[in-house]
Amino acid sequence: MSETPAADRFSDEQSPRRLHRSAVIHRGYVWNVVEETFSLDDGGEEITREYIDHPGAVAVLAMDEQDRILLIRQYRHPARMVLWEIPAGLLDEPGEDFVEAAARELAEEADLTAGEWNVLADLFLSPGSSSEALRIYLARGIGSVPEADLHTRTHEEAEIELLWVPLNEAVTAVLEGRMHSPSAAAAVLAAHAARADGYARLRPADTPWPEHPSQHGTWPHGAVLRD
Repeated sequence: MSETPAADRFSDEQSPRRLHRSAVIHRGYVWNVVEETFSLDDGGEEITREYIDHPGAVAVLAMDEQDRILLIRQYRHPARMVLWEIPAGLLDEPGEDFVEAAARELAEEADLTAGEWNVLADLFLSPGSSSEALRIYLARGIGSVPEADLHTRTHEEAEIELLWVPLNEAVTAVLEGRMHSPSAAAAVLAAHAARADGYARLRPADTPWPEHPSQHGTWPHGAVLRD
């Protein structure tokens, strides 16, 4: 049995494996389904898996000077539910800066701006079935988008409702099972933990994000070992 790392040293790790074949088996409106065959070890058994090829996303926990956070209420068709979430959106604009994308989503979904940004958490939302990587930002120094620049929301976003909630109340809602959005739940609990030292340990907004698929080229040997 391998030694368990010390609590201050354990970390998820990049782990490229030998990729034999990759093909898009379904092209969707927003994302595709990919089938890939790989081996865990060189010369090992070939394994085939299907997964959603996702562009990734950013989300924003906006916090005002009263320690309240902004939640948005939005319908999610696969769940058949209206959920309390935080502003978020796909990284579907090639080359768009991650923080700029988060600021855009905050403006479009909540009509807000922010003057102070930090990385709150990085997640894979469903790593067994999707490549979706999510970065959640804590946004403070909140202001309003000028009326002339307000975004016109359509489809599900047209029904969005906004609610400012004390952080402690949001934590209770998560623990009581009244909030089901993974980005919102993770953001709320991370912010609650980070508040203990005044958010001093949060990473700067421009911290590299090598886990996002667009950044796999920065890995020392790439994200896969190819035949």
